[in-house]
Amino acid sequence: MVFGLFLNVLGCESVWPLCTDKQFTLAGCRLKMVMFGNAAGSANWVLRRGLWGLMLVLSVAIYGSHAPLLTQCKVDGMIPFSSASVVVLVELTKLVFSLLFLLTWDRELLGVAVSWRHIAPFALSALLYAANNNLVVHMQLFMDPSTYQVLSNLKIVSTALLYSLFLRQRLSMRKWLALFLLVAAGVSYSCGGLQDPGSPSKMQLHITLVGLLLISVYCLISGLSAVYTEAILKTQALPLSLQNFFLYFFGVLLNLIGYFWSSPEGGFLEGFSSWVLVIVVSQALNGLIMSVVMKHSSNITRLFVISCSILVNALLSVTLFNLQLTLLFFVAVSCIGLAVHLYYGVT
Repeated sequence: MVFGLFLNVLGCESVWPLCTDKQFTLAGCRLKMVMFGNAAGSANWVLRRGLWGLMLVLSVAIYGSHAPLLTQCKVDGMIPFSSASVVVLVELTKLVFSLLFLLTWDRELLGVAVSWRHIAPFALSALLYAANNNLVVHMQLFMDPSTYQVLSNLKIVSTALLYSLFLRQRLSMRKWLALFLLVAAGVSYSCGGLQDPGSPSKMQLHITLVGLLLISVYCLISGLSAVYTEAILKTQALPLSLQNFFLYFFGVLLNLIGYFWSSPEGGFLEGFSSWVLVIVVSQALNGLIMSVVMKHSSNITRLFVISCSILVNALLSVTLFNLQLTLLFFVAVSCIGLAVHLYYGVT
């Protein structure tokens, strides 16, 4: 009987002639199915965790490489293309990818009737994102780029506050401390984490009263757009590919209106290069990744991804542009490490 049970674990059919107790054999079959089921479940869990980690690392790399890629696009120190046309192409690329995912994995949903109550909320989400993108451009007139880089870190606080308020996610004091450490990391890095050996080390900040108002509105809309989108993605019982299709359809529409409203000089693709195409594809891919993060995790995860991108940005800046790391960079890295430990590591 013992030998029969051992063989049952390896294969039920081969042991059947050795056992006279049919129930005992069936029990062995069930044991085998449970063991194989647990093994398959563990393998799937490891695969999902691996893909999730790979996706987050890719997003960190894309966020961190954005500024160096823009620098690579400059001609005589100037951006030669229209930022509005790039935004339109990014939204259009995300729309095409969403449609491809829908046709590949959720084809059966193409015949499902969808109410305007499912579609309309994405129009507001796209409007908030479009307003924020345009606000970034216009408020540069009322402050210098360094001031914008420093103060824009306040959107971490606004996003966390709105996340806690509207999604009713209570954050402990330890987690709030972690988020403020992310703000400190961003401010430290923006204030001089990197230094050009040939330029003066002293940082000059300038902002007007209108600039302060605009940066406050920017941080509010940034947090509101992210939290509102997360709420839609999680409350609707629709697949993510279909939700993305609705969101990016309105994104393309609104940004096209913004492009023609701004009446840019030159053609739509004027000043484009291979580096610009890399920016378009990478930003589109990152947008799709962030939709997965908001659907299956939260905006807090997104904030940590953005903060961790400092490391990639610094590595590329040192490698490509011969910039030097300063003490403030290591302060920023320490703050990020402590923040990750406090938010995810301490129980």
